[in-house]
Amino acid sequence: MNKDRLEWVMSGLNQHELTQAEHQFLKTALEDFDKKHALTELQEERLESLYKEKSKLTPNKKSDRFSVKQSEPKKVKPQRPRGRVF
Repeated sequence: MNKDRLEWVMSGLNQHELTQAEHQFLKTALEDFDKKHALTELQEERLESLYKEKSKLTPNKKSDRFSVKQSEPKKVKPQRPRGRVF
């Protein structure tokens, strides 16, 4: 796994609420990647499966920057018919 892929997966996981064990695993995986510039196969598989599992869930509202805000429909004034100007 390269650094760009790892950062992309981590940003996706940060949108979700993680358990203490998941948070600890991510912290350890990042530290290992910083030291060795690579992850073990087992770490990669677990990271990918965790990402797939969490991506099926709805992200937290607080960290979901791209959600569409619901707004009230704007009131539209009816237009008055205009007479013909000669």
